[in-house]
Amino acid sequence: MTNGTRSGRLRVRMRGRSVDEPHRASTGLELLFDLSFVVAVAAIVSQLGHAVAAGHPLSGLLPFLQVFFAIWWAWMNFTWFASSYDTDDVPYRLLTWVQMAGVLILAAGVPAAFGHDDYLAITVGYLVMRSGLLAQWLRAARDDRPGRRTALRYATGIAVLEALWLSRLLLAELDVLPTTVVSSIFLALAAAELAIPVWAERARGTAWHPHHIAERYTLFTIILLGESVLAVSTGVADALDHGLRPTLVVTALSGLVLLFALWWLYDLEPSGAALSERRTRSFLWGYAHYAIFAALAALGAGLEVAVRSGDGHTSASSLVTGYAVAIPTAVFLVLLWAAHAGIAARSPIRTRVLFGTSVAVLIAPVATAAVPASTVVLVALLTATAVAVTLAAQRDTSVPASELPGRGWARTKIIR
Repeated sequence: MTNGTRSGRLRVRMRGRSVDEPHRASTGLELLFDLSFVVAVAAIVSQLGHAVAAGHPLSGLLPFLQVFFAIWWAWMNFTWFASSYDTDDVPYRLLTWVQMAGVLILAAGVPAAFGHDDYLAITVGYLVMRSGLLAQWLRAARDDRPGRRTALRYATGIAVLEALWLSRLLLAELDVLPTTVVSSIFLALAAAELAIPVWAERARGTAWHPHHIAERYTLFTIILLGESVLAVSTGVADALDHGLRPTLVVTALSGLVLLFALWWLYDLEPSGAALSERRTRSFLWGYAHYAIFAALAALGAGLEVAVRSGDGHTSASSLVTGYAVAIPTAVFLVLLWAAHAGIAARSPIRTRVLFGTSVAVLIAPVATAAVPASTVVLVALLTATAVAVTLAAQRDTSVPASELPGRGWARTKIIR
């Protein structure tokens, strides 16, 4: 049964959906859910940009990575649950709304987390999001008898971790533990969060749809790239207050070229087919996207500072500004390879192209130190060259239908 035949019904029995359901695509509710994350991502991109512009990017890096983990993990858990159990009935929609409300609470707490190391709103928002998902898993445990044990494992893990996150918050608020210990607790709890799906799926794998999952990740990638476009636009608007300069135009256009090239490289990977063939390796692919997504978000902050740097109103050195663009780009390229290496029998993008481009990108800020404004230009040219080299290696031969992504976008077979 497809979403279109049961949308908005009062109640639908929650059972695992078919892993090969035809024409499975993102629903309107999923797209609306994604939009709520735009606010949270924009908030952390802005705060990281301020830290980079002030010349102390490392001070903003830790809160950025911590808050982004909460954003990514909540989005990822909803996405995989929806792929397996989306009923699109009234209870499902209301519980999704609860998770969206949690995202907005989290977004409201971003300035306090970055400015004062205050994670109260972040933690509360995260707990609200997780509570909505906990209720969904309990509902699945009640309705889906074959998957009950798996659903109960998920629910138990989420409930225990919620209690532990709340305990961490209380300890931090009471100043019982030093900051270093609180950070160590974060790492331990984050690792425990990552372990829950691995443990739960051992009971019985959930019925997630590979092409649906691939499409959802592609859409979130586009959202993150969109945040970078917004960051570039914000940087341009700030820089225009001091007059239009040729370097401003060149840097902004180069930033757009870079974002387009990164999207193109990501889009070349046939994730849906690879996930379908190697379902048991999905954890590596899914978890690697934390770094991929974080790199794209951080790139937005770097591009904003790079656009504004020409007016002399940022305290960041040319190397700091350059590496704020180069490092996220290199991380994205390397992790793009790592995420797909474990699931794809072959990749359209040759390994040496990604790694060679990554090395060249990391050298770019040093190579352009004499002309800092050209750093983004060089990074964009290097990434665009990687796309061109990859396309040149292809032959105009259609890929079998089984290797096409969820929406049947045109692909070409790679002859390695």
